Amino acid sequence: MTSFQKIVTLPSLRRRIPHLRSQGLTIAFTNGCFDILHLGHVRYLEAAKKKNRVLIVGLNSDASVRKIKGPTRPVNSQEARAGVLAALSCVDFVVIFKEHTPYKLIQTLEPDVLIKGADWKGKEVVGADVVKARGGRVELIKYVDGCSTTDIIKKIEGKS
Repeated sequence: MTSFQKIVTLPSLRRRIPHLRSQGLTIAFTNGCFDILHLGHVRYLEAAKKKNRVLIVGLNSDASVRKIKGPTRPVNSQEARAGVLAALSCVDFVVIFKEHTPYKLIQTLEPDVLIKGADWKGKEVVGADVVKARGGRVELIKYVDGCSTTDIIKKIEGKS
């Protein structure tokens, strides 16, 4: 499958999931803005992709990123961000969502594993209720210190 073929719509992805599960694969889901892909992102996504898993990345749309990060973001368009994510071997599918959170996406996809960064420890992970209700689990993956898109932007702007 080419990286372009990994960027899918929600209805298309939803139709594929029963077939993937019938092959004994675990559906894993994570999400984010992934504005400027960096080492922290790559390590996080590689850790999320374990044996026998299909890793789906929910990508915030440009409008969604602006609501979360402010009017100067994203730096890269949703098409560019999706293309870079899809090029990673650890990522099986990328689906873009427009909402502020991926809750509706998680409800539709019903993943077996919901993955977030360890910075979410002690916080309510959006969609955890949906995943746990189906017998799934939430995994928190260690963050790579010193890696953030905001820090990269500050460095470029000479503010760090």
